[in-house]
Amino acid sequence: MTKHPRMWLWCIMLVPWLSVPFLGKKSIKRFFAASLFITLLIRLESYIAEKRKWWWFYERLFPKARGETPLLWGQYLIGSMWILKYTYGHFLKFLLVNFFTDLFFIFPFSDFLKNLGLFSYVRLSRARVIIIFFVKSLLLYGFQFIKENITFANGAGLKQKN
Repeated sequence: MTKHPRMWLWCIMLVPWLSVPFLGKKSIKRFFAASLFITLLIRLESYIAEKRKWWWFYERLFPKARGETPLLWGQYLIGSMWILKYTYGHFLKFLLVNFFTDLFFIFPFSDFLKNLGLFSYVRLSRARVIIIFFVKSLLLYGFQFIKENITFANGAGLKQKN
């Protein structure tokens, strides 16, 4: 257990934001909505997880904030934009990158958080976490797909009318 768990939580949340300028304005504009969607969905999921004791966060950045806050507004939000930037339009590539990213989180990273005394799985096996993450990756890709097809359809419709 570390003496400064909140410092680690701040790093988990803020360090991914250092990469945002490298995403580029076009990518941010294109993928932010889908990333925000999945982040808010996971925020809702955290209520279910707390009730069912799927996992537990031992530290919080703020007393009334959920334990997932640093992960959601750091790694998930920013990480989703990066993954979409480099894989969107190539579904198999997207699934593979997501799968290996999820495996990294589920195994070494969650063990690291546990060793720091920040987080542990309680009533949810890692196999189930993989399934949950897979479903969320499909929702992320699906949201982006629908967003782009609606945008394209609306744009094409406007051009035809003019």
